[in-house]
Amino acid sequence: MNHNEQHETAHKPVKRKEMTRRQFLSYTLGGATAFMSMGAVLPMLRFAVDPLLEKKQTGAFVKVIEEGKVTSEPQQVDFKVHQVDGWYESDPKMQAYIAKGDDGKVFALSPICKHLGCTISWSGPEAPNLYHCPCHGARYTKDGKNLKVAPKPLDEYEVKVDNGWVYLGPLEPNTRV
Repeated sequence: MNHNEQHETAHKPVKRKEMTRRQFLSYTLGGATAFMSMGAVLPMLRFAVDPLLEKKQTGAFVKVIEEGKVTSEPQQVDFKVHQVDGWYESDPKMQAYIAKGDDGKVFALSPICKHLGCTISWSGPEAPNLYHCPCHGARYTKDGKNLKVAPKPLDEYEVKVDNGWVYLGPLEPNTRV
């Protein structure tokens, strides 16, 4: 390249690619629309995902009956458990059959039949010294072992005895049979 060509290229104004008014308006409106859309979408997304992000509570124990009142004969006990289901909080009334086993330990069984979910009763005229389901005649032993109709034994509550009181925790599969 000779001296004249070099001089011409060195002194030429730099060509910049300029943005047109239409491009500027498009970019500005597009950015503002995206920003406003995210402002509307993010709270809805947070609302939908929030229950999944909360820590799960461990099975809390509920005080139900004095240990001295528990006998070898199963007795029905009513209690309430605080539940949180998403945004809905409730205190449903629950039931359990509590008794002392042959080993002297306190145990508690769920009153829900494993056949179709009906509520069972203890030792009526139709089934003396057995749990009986009135819906389809399922029968269970004192320990919750299924004898007739039901496919599985009754579920058992986790039990804790502390300072003369019996506390019930979450349901678990029966460990007594």
